[in-house]
Amino acid sequence: MIVIVEDDAGLRRALERLLRYSGFRTRSFRSAEDANIFEFASMARCLVIDVQLPGLSGPAFYDTLHSPRPPAVFMTAYDGVRPRGAMESTGAHALLTKPFSGKALVEAIGNATASAR
Repeated sequence: MIVIVEDDAGLRRALERLLRYSGFRTRSFRSAEDANIFEFASMARCLVIDVQLPGLSGPAFYDTLHSPRPPAVFMTAYDGVRPRGAMESTGAHALLTKPFSGKALVEAIGNATASAR
């Protein structure tokens, strides 16, 4: 299962469709503070998380998860030193800058899950 945390409803639905078409089961959330997110995140094969979320940010959410944490692929519309630093400090596996291709996301998930084994 791939857990998606993205506040933009249109992008969230597009990511769900892409990943389901690619053979993954998905569960999506609009915020890192949604009900049951920690339960699903702890069971996930990989997390796809927006860096800039309302309330708790993507990196802050990832930091709250107990070890062993599933691998994470972060997404941001604002690439730069700050988002990269936040992502790297969490130990996440990839950072994709929006807009990105579906192929890039599927490859990032594949690389993240392979390196987490």
